[in-house]
Amino acid sequence: MFGGGCFWCTEAVFKMLKGVAKVEPGYAGGAVPNPTYEQVCTGRTGHAEVIRIEYDPAFVSYDDLLTVFFATHDPTTLNRQGNDVGTQYRSAVFFTDEAQAAEAKAFIAGLEAAAPGGDPVVTEVVPLDAFWPAEDYHRDYYARNQEQPYCRAIINPKLEKVKKKFAALLDEKGGA
Repeated sequence: MFGGGCFWCTEAVFKMLKGVAKVEPGYAGGAVPNPTYEQVCTGRTGHAEVIRIEYDPAFVSYDDLLTVFFATHDPTTLNRQGNDVGTQYRSAVFFTDEAQAAEAKAFIAGLEAAAPGGDPVVTEVVPLDAFWPAEDYHRDYYARNQEQPYCRAIINPKLEKVKKKFAALLDEKGGA
């Protein structure tokens, strides 16, 4: 489960990967049960916009997912991704077991070691306490709204980057 800014973007990115069976946008990390998008957008619930990924490790590893996650958002900006500002857009890995936690922390340590003196990674690595699915109109948002200005300006360039950088990980169907 990853939070890397707007879940419309992250959902579209991860749906492109082979071995990913399902990507579901939602909310995690907050104090309000079953929050709405409008509540989360206030920044007062404590939730992050996240995606829950169901995948087959025979085709894509957790390390692959971490690689794509960290390459497709800025993990060094606190509570911001591009024009999206607020705690709901924070960079976060919500783990479901200690192996995921250890792998995510080691991945972050590797990123920081590769860029000594660079901006520190601010991505939270925290246990998942609850996942609340987003409203239906958020599911497959990009696929249904590709001509919308936000999709063309923000999501399309991100998807092009993924196609170039991670061609070996892409599903033959092209995903998003």
